[in-house]
Amino acid sequence: MLESKFNLPGQTAFYKGKVRDVYTINDKLMVMVVSDRISAFDVVLPRPIPYKGQVLNQVAAIMLDATKDIVPNWVKSTPLPSVTIGLKCETFPVEMVVRGNLTGHAWRTYKTGQRVLCGVTMPEGLKENDFFPQPIITPTTKAHEGHDEDISREEIIAQGLVSKEDYEQLEKFTLALFARGKEMAAERGLILVDTKYEFGKIGDQIYVIDEIHTPDSSRYFYAEGYEENQKAGKQQRQLSKEFVREWLMENGFQGKDGQQVPEMTDEFINSVSERYIELFENITGQKFVKEDVTPAESEARIIAELKQLA
Repeated sequence: MLESKFNLPGQTAFYKGKVRDVYTINDKLMVMVVSDRISAFDVVLPRPIPYKGQVLNQVAAIMLDATKDIVPNWVKSTPLPSVTIGLKCETFPVEMVVRGNLTGHAWRTYKTGQRVLCGVTMPEGLKENDFFPQPIITPTTKAHEGHDEDISREEIIAQGLVSKEDYEQLEKFTLALFARGKEMAAERGLILVDTKYEFGKIGDQIYVIDEIHTPDSSRYFYAEGYEENQKAGKQQRQLSKEFVREWLMENGFQGKDGQQVPEMTDEFINSVSERYIELFENITGQKFVKEDVTPAESEARIIAELKQLA
């Protein structure tokens, strides 16, 4: 599915994100359609990836169900492979990024000689991909357009983006969710390296929203060979959509002005689809079952589910 064009009863708003179409119903529920669009470097690429939406939606559903004892989540129902219906929350305007290893943005900061990221001091003497002594939280602003920006705990509270009381609770939830995610990853022979969480609120209750622990929102390493690769100074085997960014960079694209997205051939599209399915099976331990549903059938099933939830 490249995009959805549903006409849903009680629809009060519609938002089209980079990869999701979100319908608000009676200002109380949200219908999130995870499309097969794919983005990298804040650019939506011109061709969709078959079954990518289903992969992300189903991984998120599994992970949210496995963590609902830690913090309630927004999900009410998953009526379709790529659709989730859930509560409309007042979203906190920050993303809680948590890192267990020195990699990605943290490593790029570290290798310039800087030792402070988002107000957090990183220890001396680390190599790329080393574990931090304990996970660190490096929050970002939540931008509707353009890039999210690094921000510190102190700045978030001082600017009134989140109250001190709520932010301290978000930190606790973030670390607890990350610990559970690492446990689940370890059972699959994986290391959950870093990820991000988004939270919302209804009244005084905080909920985790959006997806968690998916290959688009998280980075995984294979546990087997990790120590040997670190000792030898080799790159770690990753399980994330990093391979798409690497392909784009190899073909001269990093989302900068004047750069053209390289041609996405059928062969490349199919290889990315197969890789996402492989990611699903590795992360969840379940066999992926391709499900094809027509737009008309999708709309009918969503409407039927909304009637049940009303």
